[in-house]
Amino acid sequence: MAKKGKLVFRTDRCKGCELCVNACPMKILKLDDEAVNRKGYHPISITDPDKCIACASCALMCPDGIINVYVEE
Repeated sequence: MAKKGKLVFRTDRCKGCELCVNACPMKILKLDDEAVNRKGYHPISITDPDKCIACASCALMCPDGIINVYVEE
């Protein structure tokens, strides 16, 4: 059975660099065009949480450590 992941973002610290977007093998991350955080950036969001495989590629690529990946059993 494939791993299922849950992503938690600290969007208030996101700089919108999109490194996590490019690192995601499932292509389920994108910048939220409708939200702006306190730093003035569009923060990261997830388009389809059910497709997350808990690979943590996004968290490893994030230079600001704003992504936590949890494996759901």
